[in-house]
Amino acid sequence: RKSKITASRKLLLKSLMLAKAKEAWEQDQVDKQGEKERYLAERIAPLRTSGLSFSQLQDLCRELHEKVEIVDEERYDIEAMSGMEGRKKMFDAAKSP
Repeated sequence: RKSKITASRKLLLKSLMLAKAKEAWEQDQVDKQGEKERYLAERIAPLRTSGLSFSQLQDLCRELHEKVEIVDEERYDIEAMSGMEGRKKMFDAAKSP
């Protein structure tokens, strides 16, 4: 039984489908980046460092380092809990009062 579509036509369609999929993926990446930037712009106020003295800048740096440390600890905890053991622990913790 012969194929109704030639090999060259099949190859052309395949390359067109791959090109379309690549365009869609690239657009999706652009959309995700834009969404991330909008989210961060809503959540994070711009840093105002002009007019601060040296000691005030040092205090600001310490405060930012403390916040980063807290976020890193939380991220580590979430990553540790995302494994199979973590899911079981979270499920058991949710069941117990």
